[in-house]
Amino acid sequence: MDPNKMNDDGDMASVMGFSGFGKKARTFDLDAIFEHTRRTAIERSQRVLGKFISNFRSGCKYLRIVFSFLFRKHESDSSHDSDTDTELIGPPVPHQNTAQDDDDDDELVGPPLPPGYTGSTAHCEDEDEDDQEGQDDDDDNPVKKIPDTHEITLQHGTKTVSALGLDPSGARLVTGGYDFDVRFWDFAGMDQALQAFRSLQPCECHQIKSLQYSVTGDVILVVSGNAQAKVLDRDGFNVMECVKGDQYIVDMANTKGHTAMLNCGCWHPKIKEEFMTCSNDGTVRTWDLNSEKKHKSVFKPRSLQGKKVTPTCCTYSRDGKLIAAGCQDGTIQIWDRNLSVHTKFHCRQAHTPGSDTSCLSFSYDGMTLASRGGDDTLKMWDIRNFRKPVNAATGLTNYFSMTDCCFSPDDKLLVTGTSVKRDEGSGKLVFFDRATFQRVYEIDVTDASVVRCLWHPKLNQIMVGTGNGLAKVYYDPVKSHRGAKLCVVKSKPKKKQAETLTQDYIITPHALPMFREARQRSTRKQLEKDRLDPKKSHKPEPPVSGPGRGGRVAAHGGTLSSFIVKNIALDKTDDSNPREAILRHAKDASENPYWVAPAYKQTQPEPVFAEESDEDEESNKEPEWKKRKI
Repeated sequence: MDPNKMNDDGDMASVMGFSGFGKKARTFDLDAIFEHTRRTAIERSQRVLGKFISNFRSGCKYLRIVFSFLFRKHESDSSHDSDTDTELIGPPVPHQNTAQDDDDDDELVGPPLPPGYTGSTAHCEDEDEDDQEGQDDDDDNPVKKIPDTHEITLQHGTKTVSALGLDPSGARLVTGGYDFDVRFWDFAGMDQALQAFRSLQPCECHQIKSLQYSVTGDVILVVSGNAQAKVLDRDGFNVMECVKGDQYIVDMANTKGHTAMLNCGCWHPKIKEEFMTCSNDGTVRTWDLNSEKKHKSVFKPRSLQGKKVTPTCCTYSRDGKLIAAGCQDGTIQIWDRNLSVHTKFHCRQAHTPGSDTSCLSFSYDGMTLASRGGDDTLKMWDIRNFRKPVNAATGLTNYFSMTDCCFSPDDKLLVTGTSVKRDEGSGKLVFFDRATFQRVYEIDVTDASVVRCLWHPKLNQIMVGTGNGLAKVYYDPVKSHRGAKLCVVKSKPKKKQAETLTQDYIITPHALPMFREARQRSTRKQLEKDRLDPKKSHKPEPPVSGPGRGGRVAAHGGTLSSFIVKNIALDKTDDSNPREAILRHAKDASENPYWVAPAYKQTQPEPVFAEESDEDEESNKEPEWKKRKI
């Protein structure tokens, strides 16, 4: 090389600040580089995607994979000294040494272990898998979801609780019974005393058959033993009363309402103004809340011979398109809501004829119907094949015409209650597996029949009505929400002091007697004095004894007619012999002739009697010839 040229390059390098002048430039095949990079990225992505799919069993594993990639990239960057021109694109390849390392990488989740660590990794993995399997088993086992660890008891009365209703939000519970009472319970407003905030008798002397909140929870349907259903608002005030039909009309479709005792009723699950009732007059009627003068439509159950049968229970399907009724002849009849003439599904021998089917309940998926019969059975039906039941359970004693059955919120369990006679055992709440129909769980409720049961899906709490006047609520502090959990944590309020001062009193011990204030007394003593005063305490007047006083008749009666009946009209003297009755007053009449002789004393002439002579006496004698015998 020319030394002059080398000197020129050295001068140029010193001037420009860098060297390398005169060398041949490197050449790059850009297409080959891009193709190699693309293939490498695809292979990496496939490897990462396969590892991701294998570990995609839970969300936490995915996060651990991401963190493992981040840590591994940091290690790869620190130990990698390859040419920058051939640097790969995409996530780095996992560290691979041996086949054992590959197996470990496939199973391990999380950041890589420190070098030289020989801990019991497999043992930890086994424990994690066991925990996960145990959690999956708990999720798959519906019995674990039954909220029965705690309970509260609401005292409705002393007679059977025959109706339960819980609003959709789960804030209020309403109970009704054979004692004609309807009681309102507010979980958020109650304390540990568990007292109802309202009690009323909306149907006077009729037993309550059914209570249900509407789909919006603003009104309550009350079905009792009379022929007219009522609708109350949330506070118990009357909103509507159904009209009563004409009992002398033969065709029940031509009457405006029911003509006999009601048996059951429920709200439409989608339409908030529509509800349904069934009655002993042989009809199922739908009503509109805004038109109380007449029913909306009439469904008439019929026997195989076309005769009228009595529906004992009724319900809507979950979508509100079907109407089902259980009848006294053992049949279950289902209509399309818009076609009331002919049944859509009909089972002639669902239960024993003559037994009252007490409840019908649709599952949440709408394909299964559960029926609780008066023949001590519980049956499950598929409405698409309605000829025979899918499953049936026997030996479930039922003494009430409103014994419930319902599905669990997850649709995996079926619940019903059993009846017992007095002092012959305890009523139970029985749980059946929907798939196998095995009796999987029981709850001993009380020493009386279990009539009503309700499993609220939002609260995850079970409400039970019993035959001895109790309403029980079963819940779990972990699995349940609100409801009974709100009132058990509130303590009872303290009782107010009966002895209180009416106002603040300033004591002046050294004041003169004329300036000293009167000693303040407690209200308790004043109340005791007022109690002894008959006027201030409004003491009722005692019954009058004797002839009566102050315008009041004696204790014989409160009116003049009752007084006359008691003292005059009820004369028990015997007048069967009139001569003795007259002679009973003969002595008084002779001694004191007041009614006859004194009346004619002034006008009566003096009596003049002629003396009779001897000739007259002789003439009055009978002749001799008459005395002779002929």
